[in-house]
Amino acid sequence: MRQLLAATTLLALAAAAPARADTLTEITTHGMIVTIAGMDYDLVFTPDGKFTSAAVQMTGTWKVDGDKLCTTNNFDPTEQCAAYPKDKKSGDTFELVTPQGSATVKIK
Repeated sequence: MRQLLAATTLLALAAAAPARADTLTEITTHGMIVTIAGMDYDLVFTPDGKFTSAAVQMTGTWKVDGDKLCTTNNFDPTEQCAAYPKDKKSGDTFELVTPQGSATVKIK
């Protein structure tokens, strides 16, 4: 259950810095690994607006809305949007800090 909560929370993470489409393009093209409380969640995005995370059997939809990545998933159908830092590319790692906690994101 803790993994489920962590996986749902990772999709709602928001960063303090505004994002640009280049970071979001990198994420949705290459995917990302999100680390929360020492556990890695590998997210794979497809061009048709869907994503998966095999670690927690999560599936959902995604869209870019300005500087935010917005998602819904099979655990929480409510759309969650998160802003990501600008100018990140494949291989970059950065921290996201929110009221729900922090996570490390690595763009694959």
